[in-house]
Amino acid sequence: MDSMLRNKKTIFLFIFPASLIYIGIVALPVFSTMYNSLFKWNLVDIKRYVGFRNFLQLFTIDSIFMGSLKNTMLLLVLSVVVQVPLAILLAIALSSNVKGARYFKTVYFMPNILASVAVGLMWSFIYNPDFGLINKLLTIFGIIDKPILFLADEKTVLPSIFVVISWQFVGYHMILYLAAIENIPESLNEISTIDGATFWKRIIYITIPLIKPIIGIDAVLISTGSLRYFDLIYVMSNGGPNHSSEVVALYMYYKSFRDMQYGYGSAVAVVLLALCLLVTVVLNKAFQSEDIQLY
Repeated sequence: MDSMLRNKKTIFLFIFPASLIYIGIVALPVFSTMYNSLFKWNLVDIKRYVGFRNFLQLFTIDSIFMGSLKNTMLLLVLSVVVQVPLAILLAIALSSNVKGARYFKTVYFMPNILASVAVGLMWSFIYNPDFGLINKLLTIFGIIDKPILFLADEKTVLPSIFVVISWQFVGYHMILYLAAIENIPESLNEISTIDGATFWKRIIYITIPLIKPIIGIDAVLISTGSLRYFDLIYVMSNGGPNHSSEVVALYMYYKSFRDMQYGYGSAVAVVLLALCLLVTVVLNKAFQSEDIQLY
């Protein structure tokens, strides 16, 4: 068996089918998009080479793209700053032998298995100014006199969507941290307790350092996912009002398939890819740590 696994021909035969699939659905589309970003093309007429003019237009005169980029980066920062600590706190709470922990794990994780389109439609009804649950409750308790236009006001639409994003995905990140915390040897906590460490000191000096690699991985997952938000925002606000909830992925879709500016939309896609790569590299460097040996 070992000799077979060391055989290069055998290794090649195993990875060749998967490599073909990867090249077909990932590598080729990426390079095709990068190539198309250098052209002006509406999917019908002949391509016209424009070089880097599409990129120059994106960052100089396209105010809508710059607004969508700002919204995307804001969602990224909020997602990391809010979802990571919240998921860690939930994981710590559920790892402390609380009553009904299995039930809460299921409840917190359940939104993650729902389709984002369904989640967006459900929360659109919850936010509805006429019959939405939130406005009804706020009116009943006398907090507001008139309904709040959560998804129709430029000031509230993006925070309202972020609440839904956090509600849907924080359970997934909680499960990651829960698995990491439960993998920490119990003897470490017992020894620290004997030495007089309080609960929060154990969290700060034992739990957090030991799950730091998982925090780094999760931060990358959250960040790259934030850069690719599309379906939830498309369903809830369609990028409005007045492009106040427009994100880069949504703008790319509109330019490519609604305005039929496929070359320009490809340029937006290339910028989005570059952002994903940049954020991944930066976060990997930020959370890089030495291996911790447990004895």
